[in-house]
Amino acid sequence: MTTTNKDKYFEAVGRRKTATARVRLTPASKTSVVVNDKTLVQYFPVVDMQMVVSEPFENSNLEKKFSVTAKVSGGGMNAQAEAVRHGITRCLVEFDETLRTSLKKSGFLKRDPR
Repeated sequence: MTTTNKDKYFEAVGRRKTATARVRLTPASKTSVVVNDKTLVQYFPVVDMQMVVSEPFENSNLEKKFSVTAKVSGGGMNAQAEAVRHGITRCLVEFDETLRTSLKKSGFLKRDPR
């Protein structure tokens, strides 16, 4: 997890199985998610996968505070969605360490290396 200038953005790497996601959270007035230069709905057309990506925000009550940019590679679509979720979760923990306990209880910080 690397952060450069906490005023600008939070960056982390999320992984699941063979999927890897480089995620960057930028403070914004409304949430927008861009994965590999496509919107969330374009990249993950299945609603369940869209929900997987947005779970950390719903869990921490930060739905409309960040803009997300992610670069994903490897694995299948489900593993990629969970890798993005893992990266978002790590960024949120960088943003506010007190969120760690609730996000960890939900299982979002687990890497799943299989």
